[in-house]
Amino acid sequence: MKLEEFNYNLPEELIAQVPIKKRDESRLMVLDRTQHTVEHKIFKDIIDYLEPGDCLVRNNTKVIPARLLR
Repeated sequence: MKLEEFNYNLPEELIAQVPIKKRDESRLMVLDRTQHTVEHKIFKDIIDYLEPGDCLVRNNTKVIPARLLR
């Protein structure tokens, strides 16, 4: 993996500084690989996309301030 792979334009105003108060109102991007479409929803809509037998993995890691230096 090369450091350049992490280089992309991310405007400062799009970087969250604190978590959203109502976590179920956070943004959700839905990719349909068969139709090649993208939908923008809110997280509580995820129930509309889960089927019996699906596995939902929860990531409860925390973000730390870090910088990759060359």
